[in-house]
Amino acid sequence: MKPITALAILLIFLLQACSSSKKTTSSNSGSSTNQKDTYPNTFSSSQAKMLDDQTFQLDSISIDETYGFSASNPIHVGGKFENGALNQRRFLNALLGPDNELVRYYRRGSCCSFATKNGMNGFGLLDMYEITYDGLAKPIVLYLNFYDYGTLRAPKGFTYKK
Repeated sequence: MKPITALAILLIFLLQACSSSKKTTSSNSGSSTNQKDTYPNTFSSSQAKMLDDQTFQLDSISIDETYGFSASNPIHVGGKFENGALNQRRFLNALLGPDNELVRYYRRGSCCSFATKNGMNGFGLLDMYEITYDGLAKPIVLYLNFYDYGTLRAPKGFTYKK
């Protein structure tokens, strides 16, 4: 495939897959369970536990301080082109602030190309989400990967819905 054609296909994909969304989640009780972090590519959205059709059920908080906060250690929600954006929202809908505050999020855009067998022509882009909640002095940016699956945990400093 010629480089121009591949670039055009990628741009079309990004325009279709990267629509911005704002969403406010409802409050619920959280947890502070810590477990050793491992990120196998074995999770799939059909295997994910769900609180409802728009919210993943999380069961722990990451002990890794970079999980989700760094482009080199994004949250792997999986779903590729069919359910990737939905899985991102399902994950974000599960989050609560450290004292169970409602979380609001806004998709800032894509960045940070990386190699993945699940992406287009062997690569993908991460999505950056700006997270806010009442009492937060400065928005937090989380990095999400919708191409690859991994163990889902709340990033350190967050809790999650039960």
